[in-house]
Amino acid sequence: MAIFDSLSDRLLGSIKKIRGQSRISEENIQDALKDIRMSLLEADVNFKVVKSFMDRVKEKALGQEVMGSISPGQQFVKVVHDELVNVLGGETEELVVRGKPGVIFLVGLQGTGKTTTAGKLAKHIRAKYAKRPGLIPADVYRPAAIDQLKTLGKQNDVLVFDSKPTQKPEEILEQAKKWAEENMIDVVIVDTAGRLQIDEDLMGELQRLKGIWEPKEVLLVADAMLGQQSVNVAEGFHQRLGLTGLVLTKVDGDARGGAALSIRQATGVPIKFLGVGEKSDALEVFHPDRLASRILDMGDVLSLVEKAQEVIDEKSARESAKKIAKNQFTVEDFLKQLQMMKKMGGMESLLGMLPGMGQMMKQMKDMAPPDKEVKKIEAIIQSMTKKERADHRILNGSRRLRIANGSGTQVSDVNKFIKQFEQSQKMMSQLMKMGLGGGGRGGGFPGMRFPF
Repeated sequence: MAIFDSLSDRLLGSIKKIRGQSRISEENIQDALKDIRMSLLEADVNFKVVKSFMDRVKEKALGQEVMGSISPGQQFVKVVHDELVNVLGGETEELVVRGKPGVIFLVGLQGTGKTTTAGKLAKHIRAKYAKRPGLIPADVYRPAAIDQLKTLGKQNDVLVFDSKPTQKPEEILEQAKKWAEENMIDVVIVDTAGRLQIDEDLMGELQRLKGIWEPKEVLLVADAMLGQQSVNVAEGFHQRLGLTGLVLTKVDGDARGGAALSIRQATGVPIKFLGVGEKSDALEVFHPDRLASRILDMGDVLSLVEKAQEVIDEKSARESAKKIAKNQFTVEDFLKQLQMMKKMGGMESLLGMLPGMGQMMKQMKDMAPPDKEVKKIEAIIQSMTKKERADHRILNGSRRLRIANGSGTQVSDVNKFIKQFEQSQKMMSQLMKMGLGGGGRGGGFPGMRFPF
């Protein structure tokens, strides 16, 4: 996640100072602690949160015996990781969707992404809880807010109450009760109005809406780019409405990331979701332990597995595994796996979830980005005929020239792709025969190196 890149770099640089030490002592962690403190403050983490965090890290680091099987540096990383998890909230907080129907209010200032989040949340609820969601547009002040939510509902096949801009929000909510019952809605998501800043009119309206239809969840949608201001906003909404959770949006931006590390400790309200893009599936359940691991470049294999389970079809995966074992894996099969990888977020996103790959990718920043190379390979494959994809061995010189012209690449690029593909075929076939092919699932990608 882009928002945590700078913080990750600084923390990892600080922790390196402990490596090579035979033991953890107050003397050899002083510089590292000072650097970590500055890293957190520069990332816009609340100073009270930083002080509490540093005190606990120092106390735990000095109070632990270093086990013989790991280095002091590894031990220190574990202490920092555990405290990051604690600051971020400790455990994952589940969304409450029970009720007849379950009611969720989305609140927040203007421009934070409430309406977009409503559409994403509806899709998430349907996929994870197998419940029928419904959207209620209650923002009658922002131009096109109602139309925007109706469009999102149509795109994601989610029912949307037919609100009118001329109605009062209280009237909309009263009428929506009957609508939800008639349409057998399990969970309603109410997109409420925002303001440029917290004011009495906004809070009064939201409190009246709560009185009409008591929500199980009141989620504040907060812009992670605002830094410390988002903490102040959260405190203001929590005092008046009693928030049950937070959704941090624009986490894919280039802000300093301090809000995520401050907001739980400062407000006591758990972060439940992260908005990581504009697409309808760009909403991640917030896992404190996984985020801490990603910040410290320890990977996030669990999220990687979950993404794979969402997009990999078991039957086609087994068929791919059989083809690989018999060395019958074709360029067409490879294209399908590339497209599957794109659904999982792309090569760079996937590599970022593997331990140690975050720093490695930064070291390779002068090379062409993996996702750019994937697009080039995809263009080459799509310039082939079905016959050529099924049997790349028929590719003579004239065919390769046609493919290069069609894909906007050079013949040398096509030649390198074919050579690497053939090497991958052989390697994957050998691995499958040795029993290293992932238990026959075939969900992995052929060991393709990007040569361009």
